[in-house]
Amino acid sequence: MAEDMNQVEVKEFNVGDVITGKVTKIEEKQVYVELENSKLDGIIPISELSSLHVEQASDIVSENDEIELIVIKVEENALILSKRAVLANKAWDELEEKYQSGEVFEGVVKDVVKGGLVIDLGVRGFIPASLVENYFVDDFSGYKDRVLTVKVVELDREKNRVILSHRAVVEEQQKNQKQAVLASIKVGEIVEGKIQRITDFGAFVDLGGIDGLVHISQLSHDHVSKPSDVVNEGQLVNVKVLSIDRDNERISLSIKETLPGPWANISEKLSVGDIVDGKVRRLVSFGAFVEVLPGVEGLVHISQISNKHIGTPHEVLKEGEQVKVKVLEVNEKDQRISLSIKDLEENLEEDYRNYEPQEESSGFQLGEMIGDQLNKLK
Repeated sequence: MAEDMNQVEVKEFNVGDVITGKVTKIEEKQVYVELENSKLDGIIPISELSSLHVEQASDIVSENDEIELIVIKVEENALILSKRAVLANKAWDELEEKYQSGEVFEGVVKDVVKGGLVIDLGVRGFIPASLVENYFVDDFSGYKDRVLTVKVVELDREKNRVILSHRAVVEEQQKNQKQAVLASIKVGEIVEGKIQRITDFGAFVDLGGIDGLVHISQLSHDHVSKPSDVVNEGQLVNVKVLSIDRDNERISLSIKETLPGPWANISEKLSVGDIVDGKVRRLVSFGAFVEVLPGVEGLVHISQISNKHIGTPHEVLKEGEQVKVKVLEVNEKDQRISLSIKDLEENLEEDYRNYEPQEESSGFQLGEMIGDQLNKLK
């Protein structure tokens, strides 16, 4: 009699019906539910609990949970139900809207598989390895259980295919950030950045969304042979904005112009009358420029090069030659130093003229020896 009643009730349901049930029993491979307004049992196979692989039914549902289900099969005394199908129907409708609008949303990485990552969206969403980041990733194991922002880049309901991209989200964010920096940054201002990459011709500095170039000539007041001699990747630096090309998204920067110049407080480093070592950097018709401190050159006028008459500085000096010079004048405001080589030559000559050679003592005088001989003759 009970079986006949069940069969009658079973006939009241059709495949595709949406019903509500309460979980009454959980087994290893299936779940039993009590159907609302019915004495029939409903059975949910473990494969119908989620769009992803499930090891234990208890990972998905608990006893007394009330869940929405779809009838997928009508048997004589029971209904075979699916939780997965309900979630999938809702998920497909939501994903269609997200795909059309380009909406960015979050998803939890449920599994790391060959070729990419799997996200449970009610249906299986897949992020191919090439669409995870905008840089190469060697090992994806650390992505499991991470929350990623993604967008739908391919959708095919018939093939049950959902392709997601985290890379597209990152690139869009970077593009927006780059445009924001380009719009706000101004020539002449000093900003902080991080050394992103070093090349033979300079260093690229990340300004928070866009890179600017510090040419090798703008790294330091001193001569720089290799950029890596003065900066390191990852180093935080202050840079001055020299120029901005918004059309081509190029920014020229300078570290040198944020540092104290070699002429700063020069009067504290050099005084009139000081005698210092220097190197001849340039020879011109009217004199020689001598570097006396890193980045600081003074002029030895042609009249201050030698006591002898010379037609050009090239007659007595060579570029790169080390010389001693005397400081004649220091003008910090105009960044000008006057030097002399001739004054040191005059000092040497004066020292020589004032030199009085002393007779060496041998224990007796010549007059004494002659006197002794005369005495003997007497």
